[in-house]
Amino acid sequence: MSTESTAVSLIGDREDNQDRVAVAEADGVTLLIAVDGMGGHANGERAAELAVDSIMRAFDAEPHPVFDPFGFLHLAIGKAHAAVVELGADISVETRPRATCALCLVQGDSAFWAHVGDSRVYHLRDSAVIEHTRDHSHVEVLLYDGSISREELSSHPMRNYVECCLGGDAELPRMTISTRKVLQPEDVMLTCSDGFWSPMISEHIAALADDSVELEAGLQQLAQAATKKAAPHSDNTSAAALRYTA
Repeated sequence: MSTESTAVSLIGDREDNQDRVAVAEADGVTLLIAVDGMGGHANGERAAELAVDSIMRAFDAEPHPVFDPFGFLHLAIGKAHAAVVELGADISVETRPRATCALCLVQGDSAFWAHVGDSRVYHLRDSAVIEHTRDHSHVEVLLYDGSISREELSSHPMRNYVECCLGGDAELPRMTISTRKVLQPEDVMLTCSDGFWSPMISEHIAALADDSVELEAGLQQLAQAATKKAAPHSDNTSAAALRYTA
């Protein structure tokens, strides 16, 4: 297997950056991590840092290749959740630190992913979006129920309300874990915060899988385009990406 990977995180029009992204690599296995500290809660930045550190430690402790990718993703998110819960143990439940997250594990010719909240995973191929995760958000429920149209998503008053996240209550949050996805040469996997994906149409994100586009430069350009499109109210804008080249 041969891959290239990169990450970007921009502050946007916010006073601080509560996103954290990382790429972990060991023995031919790569883990893409995107965590978005929830700005409406105390210590969102610290929550994101703790979550990423916990996930990285879980990855480092795991033998590679990962024998049970699904179990690893579940365990890693569970440990990240516990770390964020502990951070807010002495704070009222309404203001405890919280975060959303998206993980993608790539080994061999396969990708496995998991997410909580509205941080997303994208699978891109031939300048098209093959698949992306379904947000754990109120507006996503309304969309799939047919109560609102896709065009109404960006302006809905509850567009920023997520239905599950890391932190807050001690109970393990609902998470979605993918099936095994077989990769083809030049496929791109992407994990990102909502500040990255929400201002962009799918076609713009899918352009990252054009094999004439250099991955690092392409990801930087997309992040900058997202902040420009959402200005003067752009969110923290962050993503980690991998191109499968074998």
